Amino acid sequence: MRTLSVRLAATAASALLLPAFVPGAGAVAAPRTAPQAAPAPSCGNGAAAVDHRLPNGTTWSMCWRVSDIKGLVLENIAYRPKTEANAHKVLSSAALAQVNVPYDSGTTEYNDVSDIGFGNTAIDIGPEECPGGTISSVYVPGSRRVVKALCVMTRPRGYAYRSDTGGEDGEKQEKFTKQGDDLVVFSVSQLGWYEYVTQWNFSDDGTITAKMGATGDLSPGDYSGAGTGWPIGKGDRDRSTNHYHSVLWRLNFGLDGSSKAAVEQFDTKVTGRGSGSAVLTTTRKSVTRELAAKSAPRRWWRVVSTTGKNADGHRRSWQLVQEASDPYEAHAYTSKDVYFTQYRGCEQLASGNVDPACASRGKSVDKWADGERLTQPVMWVNVGFHHIPRDEDQTPMPIHWQGFQLVPRDVTAMSPLTPEELTGHNGRGH
Repeated sequence: MRTLSVRLAATAASALLLPAFVPGAGAVAAPRTAPQAAPAPSCGNGAAAVDHRLPNGTTWSMCWRVSDIKGLVLENIAYRPKTEANAHKVLSSAALAQVNVPYDSGTTEYNDVSDIGFGNTAIDIGPEECPGGTISSVYVPGSRRVVKALCVMTRPRGYAYRSDTGGEDGEKQEKFTKQGDDLVVFSVSQLGWYEYVTQWNFSDDGTITAKMGATGDLSPGDYSGAGTGWPIGKGDRDRSTNHYHSVLWRLNFGLDGSSKAAVEQFDTKVTGRGSGSAVLTTTRKSVTRELAAKSAPRRWWRVVSTTGKNADGHRRSWQLVQEASDPYEAHAYTSKDVYFTQYRGCEQLASGNVDPACASRGKSVDKWADGERLTQPVMWVNVGFHHIPRDEDQTPMPIHWQGFQLVPRDVTAMSPLTPEELTGHNGRGH
């Protein structure tokens, strides 16, 4: 039987760990449905390689390891469309940076990454959780266990596209349609009554989706009164306490193999009225200094390669696409939606960062975004979810997801899934 002592014991144990992130060891074989397209990437620090070709021809490669603190860490992530000979490096590293869980009653708060650790609490994944995929084991130094920690599998994602073309001036109408697939990579950690799924989806159209799923059970020790809790069970006797999940990720870019990149912010505003509708004008601003920012309607950011262009001569970039989020204003570092900071190796966790090399800079990301010139950007994404329990959350609790996407913008001249018959349809003059 799990109790709150699971969390508290893990918190005490984590105080004995060194702040350095110790890599795990393991080996990943590609799922049966995914033929190998190229030699697996070379991975150091005890990391293992994933090199996976999706059915539509897109190849994703990366290295993975398990950190005692961060849990699943992905490195050297690269994307190769079937239409191009070379892979495009996207991220040097991607991992969790914090999961902050304060309860509305004001009596309880957890920082699950920095205080406990997602690697220390990693649990075995069974074949029923990874259908048709491959499960790989890793040794986690902090807990001194070998854990079946990583699932790699292919999953359908629905429509890739659909288009009816022709049908004018006597042309024969022709339908083009295709279903898409994702490479899915995930691990599971158990912290107290919650079980967290750290998941990354890599789509055949080049999109990267970061997801954190929370399931398990409502804590039987966290109940409060009206205003801070919701009645669970018969009548109005027991109110499970409302609480927050603020999940933060750290993304270190390596576009086209370079640690340098540019950041741009786009805002679209109504600027007038045309003959048929309002005029909306989009402006672009170069983000040359570190930034702590909140989302706004029609606002978005992209990270732009300083070395690579697509076949149309446009700079390759990756756009941050944000999903629903309720930022937690009670902490400075969870009050913003995105941070861009200049790279420092000692800045690894969004809060509770105890690397002594950063001691003079504070322990949280809000302290680091202090206006320094931005040439080697690290993106920190914060997604908040205010969990007000409901009867349906018992038991087990249906999984709820938080996350965001990185979408390729001008990485290729056309979609990597464009059928050969339509490859000439590029630009106004086609």
